[in-house]
Amino acid sequence: MTDRSLRGLGLDGAPAELPLTYPGRPVTEPALLTGGHLLPLRADPGPLGGWRVVTGMADAGHPGTGSAPPPGGDPTAEPALDAFLDRLRAARTAARRPVLAVGSNASPAQLHHKLTLRGMLATVPMVPVRVRGIGVGCSAHIGLHGYVAAAPYADPAARHTLVAGWLDPAQLAAVDQTEFNYRRVWLPGGSFPMTLPSGEPLGGAYLYVSLHGVLADPATGRPRPGGGDQGALLTALLAASPELRALLGPGPERWVERARADEAVRAEGRAVFRRAGWARPEGLPELHHE
Repeated sequence: MTDRSLRGLGLDGAPAELPLTYPGRPVTEPALLTGGHLLPLRADPGPLGGWRVVTGMADAGHPGTGSAPPPGGDPTAEPALDAFLDRLRAARTAARRPVLAVGSNASPAQLHHKLTLRGMLATVPMVPVRVRGIGVGCSAHIGLHGYVAAAPYADPAARHTLVAGWLDPAQLAAVDQTEFNYRRVWLPGGSFPMTLPSGEPLGGAYLYVSLHGVLADPATGRPRPGGGDQGALLTALLAASPELRALLGPGPERWVERARADEAVRAEGRAVFRRAGWARPEGLPELHHE
């Protein structure tokens, strides 16, 4: 049987613990995160709850739970997602809400870390979704773990594939606690078209928007692209600002070390962004919760 653990798939290592790996390795195909494993989902036409879970567990039960193979019928059958969630005593898809990730929430290791650290069951469907109208930039602040996180901004020409995690109410509240530099808004699919891998439209999704705006590239005035190599980003920011070099230099490793250790350093870094004129509004309307 294929090892579907995050480690076996090369998807382990949360950016919260390894800041220079931010934003982490995202899922690239529809999958169910559960028990520290990632099980593929078949993106069939119709509601998410009817998509099939590729368990591959005829001889092993559910990973991380010690449960027996599915009772009755062919143990190799692919159960519907809602039926599989029932077996795990997890919320069905109708009780969950999709949350788009522009940064580390697309990483199953980061999501597993965030939820388990707060005593939550880390069982979450994770699905790449094609989204129009949302650009991926860098938040104009330095996060708790020392990295400069990604943040969305309005861009009518943007076309991105973003991972949506379907969170139940308790999981959503837990993730909210980790996103204190962001506000959670509801993006309507009519204004920001979203398409599932099955080809069907998604009616809307939550999105975390930075409270600090996004960083502009001094050379272009446009939002600086986010979600890429964190070391390269920090190196570029240090090269562009003598104040940042004095505060956080000379390199990315020192930046992360100093920023993680001291809230005052993170606050001063944010102030440097503002003084340099790099912090720009993200341009998204005040979109209300669903």
